[in-house]
Amino acid sequence: MIASQETEKPLSGISVVEIVDSALAGIGRSLAELGAEVVSVEITDRAAVPAEAPMTRERVEYVARNLGKRIESISLENDGARLAHLLASADLIIEDVSIDPRYASAFDFDALRRDAPSLVILTATLFGSGNSYSGWQATDPVLHALSGELARSGIKGREPVLPPGELSLQCAIAQASYAAALAIYHALATGCGDHLDFSALDGAVQSLDPGYGIGGSATMGRAAKLQGPDRPVKGFQYPILPCADGHVRICVLAPRQWLGMFKWIGEPAEFASEEFLKTTVRFKSPDLNPAIARFFADKSRAELEREGQAHGVPIAALLSLDECLDTEHVKVRNAFVEASVALGVVAPFPNGTVEIDGQRMGPAQPNRYPKIATTARPLSRPLEGIKVLDLGVIVVGAEQGRLLADMGADVIKLESTAFPDGSRQSDGPIGLSAGFAAGHRNKRSLGLNLKSDEGKAIFRQLVGEADVVLSNFKPGTMDALGFSRAALEEINPSIITVESSAFGSTGPWSKRMGYGPLVRAAAGLTKKWCYAGDAEGFCDAVTIYPDHVAARIGATTVLVLLIGRLRSGRGGHASISQAEVMLAHLATEIAGTALGIDSIEDPQDAPWGVFQAKGDDQWCVVTVTNDHEWLSLAQIIGRDDLAGDDALAQRTGRRANTVRLNAAIADWMATQGADAAMEMLQAAGVPAARMLRVAELPEFGYFKERGLFRTEPHPHLDDMLTLERFHVKSETIAEPAMRPAPLMGEHSIEVMREWLGLDDAEIDRLIDEQIVEPTNPTVMKFIEDRCAKESMK
Repeated sequence: MIASQETEKPLSGISVVEIVDSALAGIGRSLAELGAEVVSVEITDRAAVPAEAPMTRERVEYVARNLGKRIESISLENDGARLAHLLASADLIIEDVSIDPRYASAFDFDALRRDAPSLVILTATLFGSGNSYSGWQATDPVLHALSGELARSGIKGREPVLPPGELSLQCAIAQASYAAALAIYHALATGCGDHLDFSALDGAVQSLDPGYGIGGSATMGRAAKLQGPDRPVKGFQYPILPCADGHVRICVLAPRQWLGMFKWIGEPAEFASEEFLKTTVRFKSPDLNPAIARFFADKSRAELEREGQAHGVPIAALLSLDECLDTEHVKVRNAFVEASVALGVVAPFPNGTVEIDGQRMGPAQPNRYPKIATTARPLSRPLEGIKVLDLGVIVVGAEQGRLLADMGADVIKLESTAFPDGSRQSDGPIGLSAGFAAGHRNKRSLGLNLKSDEGKAIFRQLVGEADVVLSNFKPGTMDALGFSRAALEEINPSIITVESSAFGSTGPWSKRMGYGPLVRAAAGLTKKWCYAGDAEGFCDAVTIYPDHVAARIGATTVLVLLIGRLRSGRGGHASISQAEVMLAHLATEIAGTALGIDSIEDPQDAPWGVFQAKGDDQWCVVTVTNDHEWLSLAQIIGRDDLAGDDALAQRTGRRANTVRLNAAIADWMATQGADAAMEMLQAAGVPAARMLRVAELPEFGYFKERGLFRTEPHPHLDDMLTLERFHVKSETIAEPAMRPAPLMGEHSIEVMREWLGLDDAEIDRLIDEQIVEPTNPTVMKFIEDRCAKESMK
């Protein structure tokens, strides 16, 4: 299917055996891209789509999930010894206990771990193991409904809209891949394996657009649960404006960006007040966006992009997916590779989402490499002893470092008052909010002036002590500061550097200012995330995708480079394009379109949608994936006539009669409470879920049983924080600590002492000369006054 690779990748020497018969097989594919030898075991009487099958959606999905793997067909009756040998040679086994009852009882994984103490087993299911929901069925829409994403998708006063593609499943896969890499590194470092209980719903909640995670700059630090129960107001955040040949989206957030926009549109007097430097004032203005739209009306998308970038205004044209794929940027980035779909038939598939030392981590099958030796260091969290310099900003920057900090790394967030992190914006006076607290827990903050020569010299000293440097600036920024990869490697040959950017480090778009909403616009997703038949009904106004999932890929890349360093002693430089992460999540559609498969964008079966239940703004997702589920659904809604209709007996017939089926379900759902409908349908094996709002997640039965959320205090915030308790359920890895997110510069003095051994006199000099910044005295005075008032109550 794919040629073998010639160069060593970070996971070279890691052996993975995968026994998964679902979309979660993408976990193994992502590890194969990074160099692991992945053997996909197919039970012969359950074998997936054969190579000679007609060109269908199922065939394309199968290829997309299995690129870079070796396929082994196994008979449970006849090939037990061969399968046992494969399992015994593995460093990681990815398995789904629900794949086959015979398989579930055929193998003793406890015995495998006794024989191989460093073995990691990842049980990958839709709702996790051993809880009341373990037998439930899920599709991508079901995960959207239960994660809180569906409740935020759409426009105020209108019905919620299912996001396109399989975004929740793909984000869950990224979370699982991160968890697998974490456990492998822990096993190699300690000699102690693990059994991970991974749930796709847990993964989607954490990595798609977590309602209790850090939000974008435009949220002003407000948690998603405070955004209200309805969908967002149209055009309030990240507005989309019409122009001569389509639409463009703008993300004017920082004061300097507004000044650029103000100058560009001719400095109109009605917007000249300094109040318009504030994001909240601009958002609330009823006249601003219409004025900008009038200015844009006679200009083309390309013209507006050129002029906007010249004025420092973050802007992107809304492109269709086909338009995006046809751009020079995507072509020169080598983002896709031709892969065999059937004999003599090829189609474009993602060529990996990570570049390491200039090499694409695409789907080539690996050559054999010796195993990496294990050590026996006692660690409660895998990254204890790892030192990280975190220059990351906003969401991607926050999350990459936070994931590492949660797992024991000493993560130092570098920042300064001259160039504050945009997520420090909040309605409060101390640059700290619930969102910031979620994205930066367990880190320490060092205020350092990197514009000064001495500040740069200190940074170089810190690099000499560090293991990892993280950044997500516009490409070229680190080089301009004097911190190119070559310069950092000269200081520390084993340093690992990971940078994330909107469009990648090379290509015509590489220098563009990029936020998630602009990436979605340019990559074709915004035009797909829309009300049917409404050319301006765009529904992705408040989503943070792909920021959180790109951060998981970044954290995974750090882990695999740490694993590779165990073998080679060398570090590495990785680059991640958020646009390519997004395009990779649309792999099936892109390949299917290239192959001319009709209706590749349509749902795999019908009915498939969101239906209004009894009560105010109550909704329930209902989907089916096979004939059995359809018959169960027809019986539950009291329509045996539909169950017996020959025209609806097969998937193609149901898809052709979608309107008729949707009407029947809508009539039934209108008489049902959303909870009751969900419970009834799931009990019959039909993938269904009521639409949960973010504020409802912690009290929903599934999340209470899993214990996904915990409450944490923060010394400078009034309310308790609701945050994730674990990245994945693990037998050996401790939960994240509860160290609160820092004030800016809160740990400057102790970091200078601990990392560089500076004495108090030298630190005082650096502070006096404004090279090193402690917490701002005004902030400290506010906190002291607040504490005094609290003590008097």
